[in-house]
Amino acid sequence: MRGSHTNETCPDLFELSDGNFAVIGTDRTEELDALLPADAARADYERIVVITRDTLLRAKRDIPDA
Repeated sequence: MRGSHTNETCPDLFELSDGNFAVIGTDRTEELDALLPADAARADYERIVVITRDTLLRAKRDIPDA
């Protein structure tokens, strides 16, 4: 189980072959866009994706320090 409460496949966080990370989560852009902190912004092609705290904590052990 990679952070799923129902033993399904998502949400998830994984490393791509180029070293970047991808996130599978719930798109909440419409709901959260206006609530971004003043020092945060997103481009038109970016989305605000929410994952559970548990998903991120489980992924932490697989994320390299450097």
